[in-house]
Formats: sequence, structure tokens, C-alpha cells
Amino acid sequence: MDNSKAFHRLVVPDDEPVVLANTPFEARARNLADEVIWHFDRPGDEASTIERLSDADCIINIRSSVKFTREVLAHCTQLRILSVWGTGVDHVDLLAAEEYGITVSNTPAYGAPYVSEHALTLALAVSRQIVESDRHIRNGGWTRGFINELYGKTLGVIGTGAIGQRMIQLGKGIGMNVIAWTLNPDALRAQEYGIEFVELNHLMQQSDVISIHLALSEKTQNLLGETELGLMKESAILINTARGPIVNEKALLSALRSRRIAGAGLDSFDIEPLPAGHPFSELDNVILSPHAGGMAYNGTMRGLEMSVENLESFARGNPIYVVARGTR
Repeated sequence: MDNSKAFHRLVVPDDEPVVLANTPFEARARNLADEVIWHFDRPGDEASTIERLSDADCIINIRSSVKFTREVLAHCTQLRILSVWGTGVDHVDLLAAEEYGITVSNTPAYGAPYVSEHALTLALAVSRQIVESDRHIRNGGWTRGFINELYGKTLGVIGTGAIGQRMIQLGKGIGMNVIAWTLNPDALRAQEYGIEFVELNHLMQQSDVISIHLALSEKTQNLLGETELGLMKESAILINTARGPIVNEKALLSALRSRRIAGAGLDSFDIEPLPAGHPFSELDNVILSPHAGGMAYNGTMRGLEMSVENLESFARGNPIYVVARGTR
């Protein structure tokens, strides 16, 4: 055993589909620990998650479907640092982590250009009826009538972190008027972004495209329910590349089925992967995407590198991108 290694046991519990293995960052990660346990599937439940993490003192977490609950973290008696690939940490009990002395780091902002680009792509695809037209032509059809434009319309951006800020820029770039809502509005930020912060209900009423860029938390879960969706224009489109539970799924399904709103582009869902035969898959006014907004190659590589840098910096005694600070 090489006693010079920074960690005793590194566990990657969930590299499925494979993204970290077979990259240059795999070797860097393996070089940090005496023992490396790498799983190429996801644990099926809390008990199997606990079993996989036994005796780990560092973890790289790939998929948010793996839940680091208080119970899971309580069994991680040797764990010093959990490095999350991604910005969202809603699947980690951060309070419990700090109580148990575990440092949690994430990889913020790496995907901002790519997720926002994906959100704009979904908005354009829904409004221009790209998928419907493709199917129509393949079935022998041709002209289908008018399609909707985004130029001159209003984009409502919900959440103005790194991704939301980039979405504001993209919306302006194609000639949209942009308004925004955030949990913490600030006049200086509004001036910097060149937008107006408005009340949520106003944004829901005035926007032709609503794009969600929030982290999931107690404050944002079910933020958009039946009441909020009921304020939208019948011609409006909802885009969600953030987290599924920010929007009440039952209310959204009802609005789409009844054509209360024109359509939606969804890259995130309550349950992922989306179960076969899910009601969303039966609707022709929804475009579905497999939580792929941040999966651009360059962005993915940078995010994976950051997930390893989290361990390297922790080992040097200077942890970075910390969202929960431990004492172990």
C-alpha cells in the first residue's frame, strides 16, 4: 500500500452512463487513493447505496439519482469529502453532512453556456414545431400552416445564476424582450444584466417563453403549480432544464393536455430516467430530452475535471467549490 496517497478508499458509486471512466481524469482520481472502487451502474435503493460507500473516505458522485440522505451519510463514518459532478446538490442532505463533519463540493457554472443553449434549442424547437414537422414530412405530408416566432416576444427567466444569466444574453441575442424573477432580486444586478426583475405572477402572465434555471430546494419545490401555470398565456411555452420537481408535474400535464398552454420543452423530470409510457411521452406538444443540457463534450470534460480537482484541493488542505464544510 502506498502511504503517500491522500486517501485510503475512493468510491465512484454511479458512473452510469459512463462519463468519468476512460477520460484523463480517471487516472488523476485513481492516483489519489490507495484503493478505488468504481461502479458502472446505479445503486437501486438506500441500502445498496450504503453498502457501496462502506469505508470510503472520498467519493465522486456522478448521478443525482443517487441520494445522500441523512441515513446514508450516517453510515459513511470514514467519509471526509463528497465531490458532486454538477451544480445541483438537492440530492445531498447538506445539513447532515456538516453535522457529520463531511465536506461537500460541487462543480458550479461549468455547464452554464451549454445548459442555456439547450434551453434555447428546446424553446425554438417547440415554437417552430420542428419535431412535429419532421414527423409530418416522414409520413408524406408537407405544409402544416403557421408556426410561432420568438423574435420580439417576451422571455421570462426564472433564476439568474450563471445559467440564467447566459439565458438572458441568448434571449436578447435573438431579439427577445427579457424579464426575470429570482429569490433575491437586486437593483444593481438588474442593471448589470440589462433586465427588470418582476414578481413571479407578472412574469407568468407576460412571458411568451418561460425558462427555469433554479436549484431545487424547499423554497423552489412546486414553485410553479396549478395557480402559476394558470396565469400563462395559451400561446406560451414552458422550458425546464433545471429540476423536474420545481414544476408540479400533475398541474403541468393538465395544462398541456387541455392545451391551456401551447407546449413545453423538458430536460428534467420528477423521476429520472423517465419511466417508459410516462404521460409526457403521449403528448404531441412536448419535446423531451434526457437531462442532457450540460452534456456538451467540452463542458462535460471541464465538469469532470473540477470533480477531481475538488479531491485534489481538499487533499492540499484548501478545498474549493464548497457547499458544506466538514471537519474530518
